[in-house]
Amino acid sequence: MYQAVALFLSGAQCWDTARQDSYQDLFEKLDTNKDGKVDVAELRAGLTAMGIFRQGAAQKIVSSGDQNKDGSLDFNEFTKYLKEHEKKLRLTFKSLDRNNDGHIDTTDIQQALEELGIDISKEDASKILQSMDIDGSMVVDWNEWREHFLFNPAHNLQEIIRYWKHSSVVDIGDSPAIPDEFTEEEKTSGGWWKQLAAGAMAGAVSRTGTAPLDRIKVFMQVHSTKTNRIGLIGGFKQMIKEGGVKSLWRGNGVNVLKIAPETSIKFMAYEQYKKLMTSEGSKVQTYQRFMSGSLAGATAQTAIYPMEVVKTRLTLSKTRQYSGMLDCTKQILRNEGVKAFYKGYVPNLLGIIPYAGIDLAVYESLKNSWLSHYAKDSANPGLLVLLGCGTISSTCGMLASYPLALIRTRMQAKASMDPSDQPSMSGLVKKIVAKEGFFGLYRGILPNFMKVIPAVSISYVVYEYMKTGLGIS
Repeated sequence: MYQAVALFLSGAQCWDTARQDSYQDLFEKLDTNKDGKVDVAELRAGLTAMGIFRQGAAQKIVSSGDQNKDGSLDFNEFTKYLKEHEKKLRLTFKSLDRNNDGHIDTTDIQQALEELGIDISKEDASKILQSMDIDGSMVVDWNEWREHFLFNPAHNLQEIIRYWKHSSVVDIGDSPAIPDEFTEEEKTSGGWWKQLAAGAMAGAVSRTGTAPLDRIKVFMQVHSTKTNRIGLIGGFKQMIKEGGVKSLWRGNGVNVLKIAPETSIKFMAYEQYKKLMTSEGSKVQTYQRFMSGSLAGATAQTAIYPMEVVKTRLTLSKTRQYSGMLDCTKQILRNEGVKAFYKGYVPNLLGIIPYAGIDLAVYESLKNSWLSHYAKDSANPGLLVLLGCGTISSTCGMLASYPLALIRTRMQAKASMDPSDQPSMSGLVKKIVAKEGFFGLYRGILPNFMKVIPAVSISYVVYEYMKTGLGIS
């Protein structure tokens, strides 16, 4: 239990310039051979002498602070590591100190762990407190907290991870985003599947609510040209005239149905790819998250891509052309063969990289900027900040990958039109640019923009209701 708590209790914001001298003294004590550097062996010996016996702590601290990768820390690297770690410690201390009295007691610890899904007794909370309580007062002040955790190299800031969920909350109808991170407590307690289920339901309701905009987007991507312009209002009128109001939701069933398998496959693949790319116990770097997330997205898309093709065909279909999803699948298989189910597969896979990369980079930048400038008393960003960061990052990712999404949709649709006119991805790009210019690659972007805010709003409201219903605190 204590180890799990130690992983959680490490994250905050404050730097006192008076600490510089104490850091210098500490560095000189640790640098036993006086070469101006502290290596793993020196740090391990120093921590042991200080009564700190955390397995692997010295190696993790050096690895985290070693910027020039020489296997040791000079004074600047050592100071920078301690500064950054002390900032994180202050943030967590303030987050735990609920009544702002400058002390943490057993009630504070119980409440904090309860929010992470860990129920402990007052006796267990007292034992945790005693391990930090230097003066025997049964409360922990900032100095005791700092001394206890300053050389704890834990980087999984559970509170920040829990607050800064991203893809589960925000669903704008595009799905190549990097999957969420889950804490060890969430994985062992089963909270992860509840959050995935809540996110899937939120996505289903959100996509259903914005399905008319999604259908007009697909129509504009495939049929709108310079000579045959399809406007927003004109397109809706045309669809209603052809199939009634109900036709605005054509293809939505498959779009909702594919959420569950895609989410499950992506999550499981993401966890496996992370394990392959990181050594046991080490921190997952941003680039490793990006690579793991991209590969997980590619794996999930490969598995469910036939459903993407069926969704596009149903979206573009006329009344009574197909009786349903199964009939559409049978007709494609009978008339065009299995290969038709993977038309547009290459641009779809390529689109994952710019979407996931930019989405992750923008979100991490916005998150870190907020934590650096505004997280004075808590890591909780609040509703507007969280939704704002998620919406901006997802929109940036969508903008970057949109031309590839358009090429994918046209290739999926053209397979059913003229068998003799089946251009390659590069051929289709050249053809569009030659006839319609660069902005021809952004046909249908307007309804895609229009659905972002309602999609995010709907998915967040449903997500919160589902969390309550599933008992997620």
